[in-house]
Amino acid sequence: MVISGIKNIFRNIGSYFLMLYYSISGVAVLRKDEIFKQLEFFSVNSLFIVALAAAFTGMVTSVQSAYQIMGLLPLDLLGAGVGKMITIELGPVLTALILAGRAGASIASELATMKVTEQLDAMEVMGVDPYKHLIFPRILAGTLITPLLVVFADAMGILSSSLASKFMLEVEYSVFFAAFLEHFYIKDFIGGIIKGIAFGFVITSISCFMGINTREGAKGVGISTMRAVIYSSVFVLLSDYIIGSIIYG
Repeated sequence: MVISGIKNIFRNIGSYFLMLYYSISGVAVLRKDEIFKQLEFFSVNSLFIVALAAAFTGMVTSVQSAYQIMGLLPLDLLGAGVGKMITIELGPVLTALILAGRAGASIASELATMKVTEQLDAMEVMGVDPYKHLIFPRILAGTLITPLLVVFADAMGILSSSLASKFMLEVEYSVFFAAFLEHFYIKDFIGGIIKGIAFGFVITSISCFMGINTREGAKGVGISTMRAVIYSSVFVLLSDYIIGSIIYG
């Protein structure tokens, strides 16, 4: 039983890397229409939910940070603490988890449906490589757009945090942003961008893998979608720890 489980794990790992190899080999036959379609799906269609989540996260971060440092540090430093928390950790991770639930689930369910209805097999019969025409555009779009969404989430989080600090904590905008800029390091910003690139790749590749390996018909579609969200979220947090240890450790 244990040996069979271990074999299955290594088999899935091998299948995952084979999928990446077959997909990346399709860079020479890029379909621009599909690339733009996926770029729109990841960017424009995700802006509202990312902005909403980042705004509320920024506001609650200000309030809770003020509570934690009250009596220990002056509130004049609130902008520095909030800025670092958002750019280093909250912005990238929050954006990635939102995309895992939204884009990852959509990718997995779409490919899983194509798998169980034998559309992927039909594409291969017609000489169309599904790895190059379906999987690679999704992985490329997610990897390119996620860091941009991270920057957008950072901006929304910091702006909403400054508003909450002004109206709830009576910290002036000038004081808030002065502290933020004084303790802002380009390393913090670049680290968030690197996390965004890694998270986008993790989410799209895992979701595609779950989708194309679906079994058991309609029931399998639901299982693959659930696994795509869960595994993507877990590996986002794992890669967050690894990248954070390397850059900031």
